[in-house]
Amino acid sequence: MSDVVIRADKLGKKFIIGHQLQYDAVLAEALMRRARNFVRKGLDVLRGRAVVEGDVVEEFWALRDVDFEIRRGEVVAIIGRNGAGKTTLLKILSRILEPTAGRVEIAGRVASLLEVGTGFHPELTGRENIFLNGAILGMTQAEVKARFDQIVDFSGVEKFIDTPIKRYSIGMYARLAFAVAAHLETEILFVDEVLAVGDAEFQKRCLDRMSEVASAGRTVLFVSHNLAAISALTHRGIVLKEGRVIFDGPTEAAVAHYSDSLSKGRKDRNWGKGKATTFVSADLLDENGAPTDTYEPGTPLVLRIELETSGMPGMTLELTLRDSNNLPVAFYSSQVFSQVEVPHEPGRYVCTVRLKPYFLASGGYSFDLGTNYMTIMSDHDVDNAVAFHVAASNPGGGTFDFKQDYGLGAHAMLLDAPVTFERIGNASVGDGPPAGSG
Repeated sequence: MSDVVIRADKLGKKFIIGHQLQYDAVLAEALMRRARNFVRKGLDVLRGRAVVEGDVVEEFWALRDVDFEIRRGEVVAIIGRNGAGKTTLLKILSRILEPTAGRVEIAGRVASLLEVGTGFHPELTGRENIFLNGAILGMTQAEVKARFDQIVDFSGVEKFIDTPIKRYSIGMYARLAFAVAAHLETEILFVDEVLAVGDAEFQKRCLDRMSEVASAGRTVLFVSHNLAAISALTHRGIVLKEGRVIFDGPTEAAVAHYSDSLSKGRKDRNWGKGKATTFVSADLLDENGAPTDTYEPGTPLVLRIELETSGMPGMTLELTLRDSNNLPVAFYSSQVFSQVEVPHEPGRYVCTVRLKPYFLASGGYSFDLGTNYMTIMSDHDVDNAVAFHVAASNPGGGTFDFKQDYGLGAHAMLLDAPVTFERIGNASVGDGPPAGSG
């Protein structure tokens, strides 16, 4: 018998999405537009298609020409940005969605944890939902009973096992849902961002359980933005970009490929705009004040940030330093430390931030930038805005190179000098606080 348990061949999924146009039209033109929309929706109903709202519709391919094979016992990571098609792929493999093109072959019983509480009925108790999930997966009552105590013990909701789960918190939902998916006897397990919910202790238990599942020879597809967890759990990674497979290989190479794509797209992408502030550009500076993409451990970290502001009072600056696994290493938050306020006079400014020296481990890093309104509402955030690399880290001049894999906790950034703002022009952003701020 073949060891291939999942095979995707030219897999594609198309959605029809609608757009609402802005019209400064006379009444007759508005009525004609409504009539066209009504006729189109009527035809969609007659042809058995989904009714799409909007003045115009277009085709959107969430997945296109996806090919891969996964063998029995493999633990594979699906990596990509938000909107790359990861969840759509898992929903097709779980038979929740039908593919538009291509085909999928799956050999074995599948358990899916695609979102918190998948397959749960809110009116049923935790006990009843465990047996319901087992039945959905094709298991007998005796098989579920044999694993019932393990599931309840892992979930930590024993006290509430006979309470309707509509009264559970999100964390309790996540615990029970993961416990059911990971403990019931299935050959294939799909997990989508289970580590996005729950405390650190629960996340560690999830990782340990997934390691046990993988060691038992079961096939696991794991979707997460936690690159450290991906590196620890999986040996193979499939990288998706705009619905297509752009890399399929060892996890270490897949993570590097994904991180490199984030870095390359940093300067090319549109950073968008905030309501009251907008980041225009950002660079790490060397000791001569020139832009650089390398950092020498033990020297000050200096950032040059160009931003525009409408002059709205109460806007403050925030920074987060992340390692190559996208985990926070250090942060500067005006919510915690003395506030660094953006100037109140409208205009375009160059902001210089000088941070105290850090002995960073060798590897890749990036800064997230953000502005915050009155320390309660985010206005403009740019992830991975400044990327740089540490070639080697050997404090004291020794021969040992400290690497990120050896562990690096999150610390607060300390300023080496006051933050300065130099006005260089006029602003083009709007005025007023962020939407929803009051």
